[in-house]
Amino acid sequence: MMTRTVAFATLGLAALSLALVAMTAGGQDMMRGVDLTSPAMVSAEMTRPEVEAMLAKASPKQPADFTGKRLSGLDLSGLDLSNTVLRAARLNKTILRDARLDGAILDQAWLLDADLTGASLKGANLFASQMARARLDGANLSGARIAADLTGASLVGASIADANLGADMRNQSMGLMRAVLRSAKLERLNARNADLSRVDLEFAVLRGADLSGASLKNAQLGGADLTGAIVIDADFDGADLVSAKLIAPNGLDRAKNFDKAKNRERLIKE
Repeated sequence: MMTRTVAFATLGLAALSLALVAMTAGGQDMMRGVDLTSPAMVSAEMTRPEVEAMLAKASPKQPADFTGKRLSGLDLSGLDLSNTVLRAARLNKTILRDARLDGAILDQAWLLDADLTGASLKGANLFASQMARARLDGANLSGARIAADLTGASLVGASIADANLGADMRNQSMGLMRAVLRSAKLERLNARNADLSRVDLEFAVLRGADLSGASLKNAQLGGADLTGAIVIDADFDGADLVSAKLIAPNGLDRAKNFDKAKNRERLIKE
């Protein structure tokens, strides 16, 4: 009976992984056809003490592996999950305040409405992760690889310095994979030297954000609010600025390729 249960669980995870890959192939709309109210998406199969026990047994050579685990709704705040494998894990509405996820693998993970306030995700991998409405205020994602859907997420005062959120056009066999920050709250975001090329920032609020040295090549900034943003050495080559608010920017005269941005005549400057 135990063998049969494990076999069914393995088949279930394999089916989910195939479904994720199939949906990713059409872009980043992984939620299409997924029942977000099902037990697989809202329940937890482990307790916090069980998670802590797995972490205690982990080592640098054998990090804790939570691939495909259902951890939704748990309070995992303050835990050190550095270098853990959370590939395709379900962490919807999970509380990860002040947790450490440095170097963690969160590819294809589900973090809808998750609370990562003050968390550290330095150098983490977030490929095809679903993070709509996640809270990452004050979080540190510096140096991370982020090709996640962060629609409506909050990253107020967070850092994505030196992070790669852009689309790698040499490797797009699965569709256009890049960060999506549509309608995200990005006030005072530290995005110094971040790769934001082709990133979807439509209607994002970037008031007071530091975009110094960031690549905004071909980024979608339609309707975005860049009031007071620092844009020294930011590269606007091909960026779409239709209806974007560029009021009192800092260092616009030192921005790169601003003359090559699209729809500059449709900017809101006052």
